[in-house]
Amino acid sequence: RGTDREWKNFTRAYLFLAALATPLVLSVHSVVSWDFAVSIVPGWHTTIFAPYFVAGAIFSGVAMVITLVVPMRKIFGLEAYLTVKHFDAMAKLCLFTSLIVFYAYLSEFFLAWYSGEPPERAMFWNRLFGTYWWATWTMLVCNGFVPIMLWFKRVRHSIPALFVISIFVNIGMWFERFVIVVTSLSHEYEPFAWGVYRPSTTEMMIMVGSFAWFGFWFLLFTRLLPPVAIQELKEVLPAPMKKKKAHDAEAHA
Repeated sequence: RGTDREWKNFTRAYLFLAALATPLVLSVHSVVSWDFAVSIVPGWHTTIFAPYFVAGAIFSGVAMVITLVVPMRKIFGLEAYLTVKHFDAMAKLCLFTSLIVFYAYLSEFFLAWYSGEPPERAMFWNRLFGTYWWATWTMLVCNGFVPIMLWFKRVRHSIPALFVISIFVNIGMWFERFVIVVTSLSHEYEPFAWGVYRPSTTEMMIMVGSFAWFGFWFLLFTRLLPPVAIQELKEVLPAPMKKKKAHDAEAHA
């Protein structure tokens, strides 16, 4: 019915769930990163993984939101609800987290050099100039250099520019996981175990299928449910002027 009491209860529940989700995000990505950090594989055994993974999750998540919202905004005609102000805020968050992620990249290379461990140094050298140099440099360019353009207000207020940058970030974050997993496992301690990873047809189809599976559920969601939260729109819309309407009705009578 939309009474004041219902809105008060809804706001309390909304804040409670938001407060519950925030530490959940931090804990989930920290635990995932510690699964890597507790190992002795070169490139994984580092304490910076927890904040690195959390910042990377926010970074890639915001970029994916921009990638999905831009075409949805155009197709459904939501320009009045998803304004440049919202995209500017997302771009600033994307820029902030990109700085954290890029700092983590630089810290990894510095710690590998400063540790003096030959396997660590060899592995990171192999990342930059070895077999998978193309994946590492794609990651660095897409996640570290391309988001630098978000410092400029004109870029943050350009919807096409934000869409292109978000695509680069999504590509870079995919290659980040590729670099973390493949380069470390392909260049461990024993030289006889070194090799070059070549994905099979089955693995490629699984990857393509995962993108298709996500796209299917996203399109189904936008088809059956409102793409914009109705209760959030109601909070920002001007309140109805009941007294003014009644006064106008009496005047016309």
